[in-house]
Amino acid sequence: MTTQALLELHHVNLVYRALPALRDISWAPQRGEQWACLGPNGAGKTSLARVLSAQATHFSGEFSRSGLLQDKGVAYVCFEQAKALCDRDRKLDDSEFRADATDPGTTVEAVILGGRSPDEHFRQWVARLHIGHIQQRGLRFISTGEMRKTLLVRAILSDPALLILDSPLDGLDLASQEDMRQIIDELLHSGMHVLLLCRQLEDVPTGISHVLVLNEGTIFARGTRQDVVTRSDVLALMNPPVTELGQLPAPAPRPYQLPVSGPLLELRDVSVTYGELAVLRNVNWVLGRDTHCCVSGPNGCGKTTLLSLITGDNHKAYGQDITLFGIRRGSGESVWDIKQKYGQLDTQLHLNYKRGMRVVEVVVSGFFDTIGLYDNWGDQQRDIADQWLAALGLASCSRESFDALSFGLQRMVLLARAMVKSPIILLLDEPTLGLDGHHRKLMLRAIDHIAANSDTRIIFVSHSAGDVPACINQHLRFEPQGDGFEVVCRED
Repeated sequence: MTTQALLELHHVNLVYRALPALRDISWAPQRGEQWACLGPNGAGKTSLARVLSAQATHFSGEFSRSGLLQDKGVAYVCFEQAKALCDRDRKLDDSEFRADATDPGTTVEAVILGGRSPDEHFRQWVARLHIGHIQQRGLRFISTGEMRKTLLVRAILSDPALLILDSPLDGLDLASQEDMRQIIDELLHSGMHVLLLCRQLEDVPTGISHVLVLNEGTIFARGTRQDVVTRSDVLALMNPPVTELGQLPAPAPRPYQLPVSGPLLELRDVSVTYGELAVLRNVNWVLGRDTHCCVSGPNGCGKTTLLSLITGDNHKAYGQDITLFGIRRGSGESVWDIKQKYGQLDTQLHLNYKRGMRVVEVVVSGFFDTIGLYDNWGDQQRDIADQWLAALGLASCSRESFDALSFGLQRMVLLARAMVKSPIILLLDEPTLGLDGHHRKLMLRAIDHIAANSDTRIIFVSHSAGDVPACINQHLRFEPQGDGFEVVCRED
């Protein structure tokens, strides 16, 4: 092993879900260097991180670790880690056996400390990332951004030889993104070795000294930051041409009718509390028939709770002045009556989606609102699915394996799945989360295409102002007010 190398990879190959994920990777970052791994969705960045963090051990080739790396190890912060922790917490949930019917689950503090006692270092980082108010809250009751911060503090306090951060700004509101940029800059200058996984050129901070570019599991380019990010072939790789969109198919038959007039959704003075925690306070919101709404606000403000009220997932809707599609909640409608009117897309659905399916089968599953395909389906449903794939520029993918597509193309396929039954409302919860710049553009363009050429209305949840589609004509914002948030609605 090279004396000054932190680690060395020699001709490493990795197969993941029967598909090649890394191909002949040889790389030896030196001590004192700070690296970013750059590439579009599906490039192999996550696979490289899984090898380095020992999550993937079935690779071929050689992986040599320096004494420093062997002694202090690798900490890896990613969405999959958050999902695994939440899944474990749900399995251990014993609410139905408790007198108060409430299981707080694993707290933020317990996740960070892992059984250790709080010390000054812990308190400093909790204050720095503004998560003191959720310190005793269970993982199932915090937002995506708050989970991201929790995992970052845990990783930093473990004092690793190598800290791997997978798209660390994803899932954070604008203020938290600025805090995170400052923290990353400090880490890059602290002596701790950091590897940033980046999907866009603009995400590579100036404190990075070297960049490794991956594409389809191979090394596309490597070198100093200044040399790599200005190369014409790297710029072309990160900004490929976009495919043409097609005509939207005719609306699928709907097994329901809407009232001839009135808004689609209406909430009057709606409040939600859990114990002493007030999540929503006196929310008023009317979604009209020609309205496309963007819901925004800081991490943990209550956006997810609000969405659960209008999709039928939250029992707190009963007894409140909530009217969905002309029917007052609690008037005898079933959750299915509500859900059939929505098409939904979010990161959790994407991460949970059943594997081993063809793309067209994934889209057809949208007719049944299932994660996977378990019902009988026929030529008519397949034809509509193919038409939606063509409309979104994905016609060539129809018979391919869903697993073989890049993360970005999978997200586009799931958009077709959400639209295949011609929902009244398309509910998009951070649909660009986890996407590179190219696929973000594709997603926003497709949403505007749907809004302009169908009667489906859009509810779009996002932290980033730059990720809002052009069709949006209403903004529902959660704004800080005292010790909580006020929901303010503005029409454009």
